[in-house]
Amino acid sequence: MSSQEIPEENLPSKQETEHGSVAVTEENPFADPGLPPHEHRVQDIDERAAKRSERAVAFMFTLSMIATVGFIASYVAIPADKSVFIWPIGHISGLNFALGTTLGVALFCIGAGAVHWARTLMSDVEMTDERHEIAAEPEVRAKVMADFKQGAEESGFGRRKLIRNTMFGALALVPLSGVVLLRDLGPLPEDKLRHTKWAKGKMLVNMNTHEPLRPADVQVGSLTFAMPEGMSEHDHDFQTQIAKAALMIVRIQPENIKDKRELEWSHEGIVAYSKICTHVGCPISLYEQQTHHVLCPCHQSTFDLSDGARVIFGPAGHALPQLRIGVNEKGYLEAHGDFEEPVGPAFWERG
Repeated sequence: MSSQEIPEENLPSKQETEHGSVAVTEENPFADPGLPPHEHRVQDIDERAAKRSERAVAFMFTLSMIATVGFIASYVAIPADKSVFIWPIGHISGLNFALGTTLGVALFCIGAGAVHWARTLMSDVEMTDERHEIAAEPEVRAKVMADFKQGAEESGFGRRKLIRNTMFGALALVPLSGVVLLRDLGPLPEDKLRHTKWAKGKMLVNMNTHEPLRPADVQVGSLTFAMPEGMSEHDHDFQTQIAKAALMIVRIQPENIKDKRELEWSHEGIVAYSKICTHVGCPISLYEQQTHHVLCPCHQSTFDLSDGARVIFGPAGHALPQLRIGVNEKGYLEAHGDFEEPVGPAFWERG
Protein backbone atom coordinates (compact mmCIF):
# COMPACT_ATOMS: atom_id res chain seq x y z
CA MET A 1 0.00 0.00 0.00
CA SER A 2 1.41 3.40 -0.98
CA SER A 3 1.31 6.50 1.13
CA GLN A 4 -1.35 7.86 -1.18
CA GLU A 5 -3.67 5.02 -0.14
CA ILE A 6 -3.31 5.66 3.64
CA PRO A 7 -5.93 8.00 5.13
CA GLU A 8 -4.45 11.36 6.00
CA GLU A 9 -5.48 11.19 9.65
CA ASN A 10 -3.50 7.94 10.08
CA LEU A 11 -0.26 9.45 8.78
CA PRO A 12 2.33 10.54 11.37
CA SER A 13 2.40 14.26 11.94
CA LYS A 14 6.17 14.49 12.02
CA GLN A 15 8.67 11.99 10.82
CA GLU A 16 12.32 11.89 10.04
CA THR A 17 14.56 9.19 8.60
CA GLU A 18 17.61 8.22 10.57
CA HIS A 19 19.70 5.18 9.73
CA GLY A 20 16.82 3.66 7.85
CA SER A 21 14.34 3.99 10.75
CA VAL A 22 11.42 6.31 11.13
CA ALA A 23 11.05 8.38 14.33
CA VAL A 24 7.44 9.53 15.00
CA THR A 25 6.42 12.35 17.31
CA GLU A 26 2.72 12.54 18.25
CA GLU A 27 0.64 14.69 20.57
CA ASN A 28 -0.75 13.13 23.84
CA PRO A 29 -3.85 11.17 22.77
CA PHE A 30 -5.13 11.10 26.41
CA ALA A 31 -5.08 14.77 27.18
CA ASP A 32 -7.50 15.94 29.88
CA PRO A 33 -10.44 17.50 28.05
CA GLY A 34 -11.47 19.40 31.18
CA LEU A 35 -15.00 19.90 32.53
CA PRO A 36 -17.78 21.43 30.49
CA PRO A 37 -18.99 24.87 31.58
CA HIS A 38 -21.31 24.70 34.55
CA GLU A 39 -24.95 25.32 33.73
CA HIS A 40 -27.16 26.73 36.46
CA ARG A 41 -30.45 24.99 37.22
CA VAL A 42 -33.69 26.87 37.50
CA GLN A 43 -33.65 26.31 41.26
CA ASP A 44 -30.27 28.02 41.48
CA ILE A 45 -31.59 31.27 40.06
CA ASP A 46 -35.28 31.18 41.03
CA GLU A 47 -36.10 30.89 44.73
CA ARG A 48 -39.74 30.13 43.92
CA ALA A 49 -38.65 27.07 41.95
CA ALA A 50 -36.42 26.08 44.88
CA LYS A 51 -39.41 26.37 47.23
CA ARG A 52 -41.46 24.15 44.92
CA SER A 53 -38.73 21.53 44.99
CA GLU A 54 -38.52 21.84 48.76
CA ARG A 55 -42.25 21.24 49.10
CA ALA A 56 -42.05 18.28 46.71
CA VAL A 57 -39.29 16.67 48.78
CA ALA A 58 -41.18 17.35 52.02
CA PHE A 59 -44.32 15.85 50.46
CA MET A 60 -42.49 12.61 49.65
CA PHE A 61 -41.02 12.38 53.15
CA THR A 62 -44.48 13.02 54.64
CA LEU A 63 -46.00 10.38 52.36
CA SER A 64 -43.36 7.96 53.63
CA MET A 65 -44.43 8.66 57.21
CA ILE A 66 -48.10 8.08 56.31
CA ALA A 67 -47.22 4.82 54.57
CA THR A 68 -45.28 3.62 57.62
CA VAL A 69 -48.28 4.37 59.85
CA GLY A 70 -50.41 2.50 57.30
CA PHE A 71 -48.04 -0.47 57.51
CA ILE A 72 -48.46 -0.69 61.28
CA ALA A 73 -52.23 -0.16 61.06
CA SER A 74 -52.53 -2.89 58.41
CA TYR A 75 -50.57 -5.31 60.57
CA VAL A 76 -52.91 -4.69 63.49
CA ALA A 77 -56.24 -4.42 61.67
CA ILE A 78 -56.16 -6.93 58.79
CA PRO A 79 -56.71 -10.61 59.70
CA ALA A 80 -53.92 -12.94 58.61
CA ASP A 81 -56.36 -15.26 56.82
CA LYS A 82 -58.20 -12.55 54.86
CA SER A 83 -58.04 -13.00 51.08
CA VAL A 84 -58.60 -10.24 48.50
CA PHE A 85 -58.85 -10.26 44.72
CA ILE A 86 -56.27 -8.07 42.96
CA TRP A 87 -56.43 -7.91 39.19
CA PRO A 88 -54.52 -9.38 37.37
CA ILE A 89 -52.79 -11.26 40.17
CA GLY A 90 -55.89 -13.00 41.51
CA HIS A 91 -56.71 -13.95 45.09
CA ILE A 92 -53.88 -13.15 47.49
CA SER A 93 -53.42 -12.50 51.19
CA GLY A 94 -54.84 -9.10 52.03
CA LEU A 95 -52.37 -8.67 54.89
CA ASN A 96 -49.32 -9.45 52.74
CA PHE A 97 -50.55 -7.13 49.99
CA ALA A 98 -51.13 -4.25 52.42
CA LEU A 99 -47.80 -4.73 54.19
CA GLY A 100 -45.85 -4.96 50.94
CA THR A 101 -47.56 -1.94 49.41
CA THR A 102 -47.22 0.37 52.42
CA LEU A 103 -43.63 -0.60 53.19
CA GLY A 104 -42.67 -0.25 49.52
CA VAL A 105 -44.22 3.22 49.35
CA ALA A 106 -42.48 4.25 52.59
CA LEU A 107 -39.03 3.20 51.37
CA PHE A 108 -39.54 4.49 47.82
CA CYS A 109 -40.62 7.93 49.00
CA ILE A 110 -37.55 8.30 51.20
CA GLY A 111 -35.29 7.36 48.29
CA ALA A 112 -37.17 9.49 45.76
CA GLY A 113 -37.21 12.46 48.12
CA ALA A 114 -33.48 12.18 48.74
CA VAL A 115 -32.73 11.93 45.00
CA HIS A 116 -34.98 14.88 44.15
CA TRP A 117 -33.36 16.92 46.92
CA ALA A 118 -29.88 16.14 45.59
CA ARG A 119 -30.78 16.80 41.95
CA THR A 120 -32.60 20.09 42.44
CA LEU A 121 -31.42 21.77 45.64
CA MET A 122 -27.97 20.50 46.57
CA SER A 123 -24.95 21.96 44.80
CA ASP A 124 -24.21 20.26 41.47
CA VAL A 125 -20.83 21.90 40.88
CA GLU A 126 -18.31 19.18 40.04
CA MET A 127 -15.20 19.28 42.19
CA THR A 128 -11.94 17.53 41.36
CA ASP A 129 -9.13 16.63 43.67
CA GLU A 130 -5.78 14.96 43.11
CA ARG A 131 -5.09 11.57 44.58
CA HIS A 132 -3.18 11.55 47.82
CA GLU A 133 -1.71 9.04 50.21
CA ILE A 134 -4.00 7.19 52.58
CA ALA A 135 -2.54 8.94 55.60
CA ALA A 136 -3.91 12.42 55.11
CA GLU A 137 -1.91 15.42 56.11
CA PRO A 138 -3.38 17.90 58.59
CA GLU A 139 -3.90 20.37 55.77
CA VAL A 140 -5.90 17.76 53.82
CA ARG A 141 -8.06 16.92 56.82
CA ALA A 142 -8.72 20.60 57.34
CA LYS A 143 -9.67 20.91 53.68
CA VAL A 144 -12.02 17.92 53.92
CA MET A 145 -13.77 19.44 56.91
CA ALA A 146 -14.03 22.74 55.12
CA ASP A 147 -15.47 21.01 52.05
CA PHE A 148 -17.94 19.15 54.25
CA LYS A 149 -19.10 22.35 55.89
CA GLN A 150 -19.39 24.01 52.52
CA GLY A 151 -21.44 21.08 51.19
CA ALA A 152 -23.70 21.17 54.23
CA GLU A 153 -24.28 24.86 53.73
CA GLU A 154 -24.96 24.47 50.02
CA SER A 155 -27.36 21.56 50.62
CA GLY A 156 -29.59 23.87 52.62
CA PHE A 157 -29.84 21.30 55.39
CA GLY A 158 -29.71 23.89 58.10
CA ARG A 159 -31.65 26.54 56.21
CA ARG A 160 -34.49 24.42 54.79
CA LYS A 161 -36.14 23.27 58.00
CA LEU A 162 -39.19 21.78 56.26
CA ILE A 163 -37.08 19.23 54.39
CA ARG A 164 -34.91 18.52 57.43
CA ASN A 165 -37.81 17.94 59.81
CA THR A 166 -39.84 15.77 57.43
CA MET A 167 -36.75 13.72 56.57
CA PHE A 168 -36.07 13.12 60.26
CA GLY A 169 -39.70 12.09 60.70
CA ALA A 170 -39.58 9.62 57.78
CA LEU A 171 -36.27 8.10 58.89
CA ALA A 172 -37.52 7.82 62.47
CA LEU A 173 -40.75 6.06 61.50
CA VAL A 174 -39.46 3.59 58.89
CA PRO A 175 -37.52 1.45 61.44
CA LEU A 176 -40.81 0.94 63.28
CA SER A 177 -41.81 -1.33 60.40
CA GLY A 178 -38.95 -3.65 61.32
CA VAL A 179 -39.88 -3.51 64.99
CA VAL A 180 -43.43 -4.52 64.13
CA LEU A 181 -42.14 -7.38 61.97
CA LEU A 182 -40.26 -8.73 64.97
CA ARG A 183 -43.70 -9.64 66.29
CA ASP A 184 -43.84 -12.29 63.54
CA LEU A 185 -40.80 -14.14 64.82
CA GLY A 186 -43.45 -16.32 66.45
CA PRO A 187 -46.81 -15.98 68.13
CA LEU A 188 -46.73 -15.18 71.80
CA PRO A 189 -47.57 -18.52 73.40
CA GLU A 190 -49.18 -17.04 76.50
CA ASP A 191 -50.97 -20.13 77.89
CA LYS A 192 -52.39 -21.39 74.57
CA LEU A 193 -50.03 -24.36 74.50
CA ARG A 194 -51.28 -25.46 77.90
CA HIS A 195 -54.93 -25.73 76.90
CA THR A 196 -56.92 -27.71 74.34
CA LYS A 197 -60.58 -27.97 73.31
CA TRP A 198 -61.18 -30.58 75.97
CA ALA A 199 -63.30 -29.42 78.92
CA LYS A 200 -65.49 -30.93 81.59
CA GLY A 201 -68.57 -32.55 80.07
CA LYS A 202 -67.35 -32.68 76.45
CA MET A 203 -68.14 -36.02 74.86
CA LEU A 204 -65.54 -38.12 73.06
CA VAL A 205 -66.41 -38.20 69.34
CA ASN A 206 -65.05 -40.89 67.01
CA MET A 207 -62.70 -39.28 64.45
CA ASN A 208 -63.94 -41.57 61.66
CA THR A 209 -67.69 -41.76 62.25
CA HIS A 210 -68.11 -38.38 64.02
CA GLU A 211 -70.41 -40.13 66.49
CA PRO A 212 -70.18 -39.96 70.29
CA LEU A 213 -68.50 -43.00 71.81
CA ARG A 214 -70.06 -45.40 74.30
CA PRO A 215 -67.97 -47.74 76.44
CA ALA A 216 -69.27 -50.67 74.40
CA ASP A 217 -67.78 -49.14 71.26
CA VAL A 218 -64.25 -49.63 72.59
CA GLN A 219 -63.15 -53.26 72.58
CA VAL A 220 -60.15 -54.76 74.36
CA GLY A 221 -57.14 -54.60 72.09
CA SER A 222 -58.59 -51.96 69.78
CA LEU A 223 -57.23 -48.46 69.14
CA THR A 224 -59.74 -45.65 68.60
CA PHE A 225 -59.06 -42.02 67.76
CA ALA A 226 -61.33 -39.30 69.16
CA MET A 227 -61.80 -35.56 69.18
CA PRO A 228 -63.80 -33.20 71.40
CA GLU A 229 -67.51 -32.71 70.86
CA GLY A 230 -68.30 -29.61 68.81
CA MET A 231 -65.22 -29.61 66.59
CA SER A 232 -65.64 -29.74 62.82
CA GLU A 233 -63.18 -30.26 60.00
CA HIS A 234 -64.66 -27.15 58.38
CA ASP A 235 -63.59 -24.89 61.24
CA HIS A 236 -60.90 -22.41 60.16
CA ASP A 237 -58.68 -23.39 63.12
CA PHE A 238 -59.44 -27.11 63.02
CA GLN A 239 -55.88 -28.17 62.19
CA THR A 240 -54.47 -25.98 64.97
CA GLN A 241 -56.88 -27.33 67.55
CA ILE A 242 -56.76 -31.00 66.56
CA ALA A 243 -52.96 -30.84 66.74
CA LYS A 244 -53.41 -30.41 70.49
CA ALA A 245 -56.69 -32.24 71.17
CA ALA A 246 -56.23 -35.47 69.17
CA LEU A 247 -56.94 -38.41 71.46
CA MET A 248 -56.30 -42.15 71.31
CA ILE A 249 -58.44 -44.54 73.30
CA VAL A 250 -57.63 -48.13 74.22
CA ARG A 251 -59.27 -50.64 76.50
CA ILE A 252 -57.11 -52.61 78.89
CA GLN A 253 -58.19 -55.12 81.47
CA PRO A 254 -58.25 -53.16 84.76
CA GLU A 255 -56.02 -55.73 86.46
CA ASN A 256 -53.33 -55.10 83.80
CA ILE A 257 -53.14 -51.35 84.50
CA LYS A 258 -50.04 -50.76 86.63
CA ASP A 259 -50.32 -47.04 87.31
CA LYS A 260 -52.74 -46.09 90.08
CA ARG A 261 -53.66 -42.66 88.71
CA GLU A 262 -54.18 -44.11 85.24
CA LEU A 263 -56.67 -46.57 86.68
CA GLU A 264 -58.52 -43.83 88.58
CA TRP A 265 -58.76 -41.66 85.45
CA SER A 266 -60.04 -44.50 83.28
CA HIS A 267 -63.52 -45.99 82.93
CA GLU A 268 -63.81 -49.76 83.08
CA GLY A 269 -60.28 -50.08 81.70
CA ILE A 270 -60.83 -47.52 78.94
CA VAL A 271 -57.92 -45.07 78.99
CA ALA A 272 -57.53 -41.90 76.92
CA TYR A 273 -54.13 -40.46 76.08
CA SER A 274 -52.90 -37.66 73.85
CA LYS A 275 -52.12 -38.87 70.34
CA ILE A 276 -49.32 -36.32 69.96
CA CYS A 277 -45.81 -37.66 70.55
CA THR A 278 -43.83 -35.77 73.17
CA HIS A 279 -40.68 -35.80 71.04
CA VAL A 280 -41.44 -33.59 68.01
CA GLY A 281 -45.23 -33.80 67.84
CA CYS A 282 -45.83 -36.61 65.36
CA PRO A 283 -49.21 -38.41 65.53
CA ILE A 284 -48.95 -41.81 67.17
CA SER A 285 -50.83 -44.56 65.33
CA LEU A 286 -49.16 -47.93 65.99
CA TYR A 287 -50.49 -50.06 68.87
CA GLU A 288 -49.36 -53.49 70.05
CA GLN A 289 -52.23 -55.02 72.03
CA GLN A 290 -50.27 -57.79 73.79
CA THR A 291 -47.77 -55.40 75.38
CA HIS A 292 -50.02 -52.30 75.39
CA HIS A 293 -47.21 -50.35 73.78
CA VAL A 294 -47.75 -47.54 71.26
CA LEU A 295 -45.03 -46.56 68.80
CA CYS A 296 -44.43 -43.20 67.16
CA PRO A 297 -43.61 -43.90 63.48
CA CYS A 298 -41.33 -40.86 63.13
CA HIS A 299 -38.50 -41.66 65.55
CA GLN A 300 -39.68 -44.88 67.22
CA SER A 301 -40.45 -43.43 70.64
CA THR A 302 -42.36 -46.13 72.51
CA PHE A 303 -44.85 -45.60 75.35
CA ASP A 304 -46.40 -48.14 77.73
CA LEU A 305 -50.14 -47.39 77.97
CA SER A 306 -50.55 -49.81 80.86
CA ASP A 307 -48.06 -47.88 82.99
CA GLY A 308 -48.99 -44.22 82.70
CA ALA A 309 -47.80 -44.02 79.06
CA ARG A 310 -44.22 -43.68 80.26
CA VAL A 311 -41.39 -43.70 77.73
CA ILE A 312 -39.70 -47.08 77.44
CA PHE A 313 -37.70 -46.42 74.27
CA GLY A 314 -36.71 -43.60 71.96
CA PRO A 315 -35.97 -39.88 72.17
CA ALA A 316 -39.26 -38.69 73.71
CA GLY A 317 -38.64 -36.76 76.90
CA HIS A 318 -41.74 -37.48 78.96
CA ALA A 319 -44.90 -39.59 79.11
CA LEU A 320 -48.04 -38.94 77.09
CA PRO A 321 -50.59 -36.76 78.93
CA GLN A 322 -53.70 -38.65 80.05
CA LEU A 323 -57.25 -37.30 79.81
CA ARG A 324 -59.54 -38.11 82.71
CA ILE A 325 -62.78 -39.62 81.38
CA GLY A 326 -66.10 -40.97 82.61
CA VAL A 327 -69.64 -41.62 81.39
CA ASN A 328 -72.44 -39.06 81.28
CA GLU A 329 -76.12 -39.66 82.05
CA LYS A 330 -76.76 -40.71 78.44
CA GLY A 331 -74.09 -43.40 78.59
CA TYR A 332 -71.52 -41.63 76.42
CA LEU A 333 -67.86 -41.25 77.27
CA GLU A 334 -67.03 -37.70 78.32
CA ALA A 335 -64.02 -35.74 79.56
CA HIS A 336 -63.77 -34.62 83.17
CA GLY A 337 -61.64 -31.65 82.20
CA ASP A 338 -58.67 -30.70 80.08
CA PHE A 339 -55.24 -32.32 80.11
CA GLU A 340 -53.43 -31.40 83.29
CA GLU A 341 -50.17 -30.80 81.41
CA PRO A 342 -49.31 -29.48 77.93
CA VAL A 343 -49.49 -31.99 75.11
CA GLY A 344 -46.77 -32.61 72.56
CA PRO A 345 -43.07 -31.71 72.76
CA ALA A 346 -41.55 -29.87 75.68
CA PHE A 347 -41.12 -26.10 75.34
CA TRP A 348 -39.08 -23.60 77.28
CA GLU A 349 -42.02 -21.94 79.07
CA ARG A 350 -43.19 -25.27 80.45
CA GLY A 351 -43.29 -25.37 84.20
